Amino acid sequence: MGSGQSTKWLQNYSTMKFDQKPMVGWFDVKQLVSTGLKTVISMAFGNYADKREIQAALTQNEPYNYSNKEDIWIDYISDLGDGFNSTYTMAHLLAQDYIEINCKQLSRGDILIMGGDEVYPTPEKIEYQNRLQGPYNAAFPWKKDEPKKLKPNLYAIPGNHDWYDGLTNFIRLFCQGRALGNWLTVQKRSYFAIKLPHSYWLIGIDIQLKGDIDEPQLTYFKDIAKKEFKDGDKVILCTAEPTWVHASLTHDFEADQRIRYFINKILKGENDDFYNRKKDSIHIAAILTGDLHHYSRYETEKNSNGKITQLITSGGGGAFMHPTHMLKEKIEFEDGSAAERLTIFPDAGDSKKLAFRNLAFPYYNWSMCLFFGIFHVLTTWFLQSSTHNSPGGSFMETIADIDISMANLGEYLLIVFDNIKHSPSVFILNLILFSGVLLFTDTKYGKHKWNYIPGAAHSILQLSNLYFWIWVFSIWNLNHLFLPIDGIWQILLFSIEIIVIGGIASGFIFGIYLLVSILIFESHPTEASSSFRHEGYKNFLRMHLTKEKLTIYAIGLKTVVKNWKDVGTNEKKPIFEGKDIAKTLIEEIDL
Repeated sequence: MGSGQSTKWLQNYSTMKFDQKPMVGWFDVKQLVSTGLKTVISMAFGNYADKREIQAALTQNEPYNYSNKEDIWIDYISDLGDGFNSTYTMAHLLAQDYIEINCKQLSRGDILIMGGDEVYPTPEKIEYQNRLQGPYNAAFPWKKDEPKKLKPNLYAIPGNHDWYDGLTNFIRLFCQGRALGNWLTVQKRSYFAIKLPHSYWLIGIDIQLKGDIDEPQLTYFKDIAKKEFKDGDKVILCTAEPTWVHASLTHDFEADQRIRYFINKILKGENDDFYNRKKDSIHIAAILTGDLHHYSRYETEKNSNGKITQLITSGGGGAFMHPTHMLKEKIEFEDGSAAERLTIFPDAGDSKKLAFRNLAFPYYNWSMCLFFGIFHVLTTWFLQSSTHNSPGGSFMETIADIDISMANLGEYLLIVFDNIKHSPSVFILNLILFSGVLLFTDTKYGKHKWNYIPGAAHSILQLSNLYFWIWVFSIWNLNHLFLPIDGIWQILLFSIEIIVIGGIASGFIFGIYLLVSILIFESHPTEASSSFRHEGYKNFLRMHLTKEKLTIYAIGLKTVVKNWKDVGTNEKKPIFEGKDIAKTLIEEIDL
């Protein structure tokens, strides 16, 4: 492709028509099945479809050099490409020439780093177009008369959601010299090394789906570290997962050990005579990550050289908010070192308050309620069919004669058990419901296997909910409305009652379970947040590196703009206007 063709293509690319998407409905049944299948396929075949080796074979092991600048501004954002309101609000902020906050003018980044999960839920081309490219193109349109050397550069590392297609679309978007709005992509691989002014480096690594750093990637960074790193150099490391947080919450230190190996063996070159440097002369100033959609900062203890590392999670680029109240105040690592939590956004109180939105689970997740309702109707249909010709009357006819009370509960349960044991199909459906809900239990976070106690209670409640409403509606329809058991209106009414009321009740039980899990058992952090997919509490980092110091500004938004309106006249070049963005400076960190 010649230079003229390339410029024309970039202009067309930055005027792409797109649909404004709502936040991803993670409890939408169709979405769950689709994402689940793609996740399984990716986990099973990820190593076989690993394109990182191909990238390594086609590109040189050279860093991207910005070291000739006196000072440089760098933006960092992660976990973006979700609903339009949140994604565009953050893109709009990033695109401004400067942000004025606390009487300071913070200039737009000369470099924009996207720290993982650039799109949700899966990396199809259409999802990238609607959820990432469209909003960012509109927020910062391509300036055709501006020389490329003046355009801010864009680098990205993939998260697990970008990996679900083996990086196919990620590579097309970020590794082929294309534009995202007026940001120009530079990298040729899914990882990169950037040489900054004043002895700083910015390293972005690709950990694939399970914290895996492939051999060509290790070689790439090892070569750069050997040839380019000098005594006293400082590193900002970008990775797609906060291994220190996951280790503290799950007691699984494997991913954290891999990152430590990368730092100690590859970047610092410990026990390697070919690294002509003093031991521990390379300082990891900060590790930046997303994956958890909130802001938190931990600070390590001083090492043998009196240096500390900032461990920053900044995953507020657009996706639903993760809770912060379950984050440990102190993390102790296997090697005896520790890190102290200094800042979280939102604070623990607001995080807990937002968790109560799970009580509105049916409102946020009506398709899940519909699924439960239809499943309950199917179970009742099989149960009624298997007892239709019973001498004592069908199941519904039998229980309609039993008034609802605790005194009659035992008699009712005996009838239920007696009918289920003679109906294999109903038994199987009950088993599917019970075991499916039980297997949903989160054993990764919180009290781990003890979480099966509330998980089992949840299963029992879901099963009880089914039979409670069968009892209620049998009495109501047959004894109060006097509808014939086999009449079309009774069947239709009963189906509607079970689907609507029974389904909503199942959803409410589900929400209570998530609320109890996140507040008491400190489990299901993702499920108990994605259930109400809160758009607020977004954040990103703006860094300023000068000869004197590196300053990190953590910028947060409690709410995003929701009234964006397209006032443009060209549907391929939308211009959005909305109310002012209320931003806050979470904290300012000097390194």
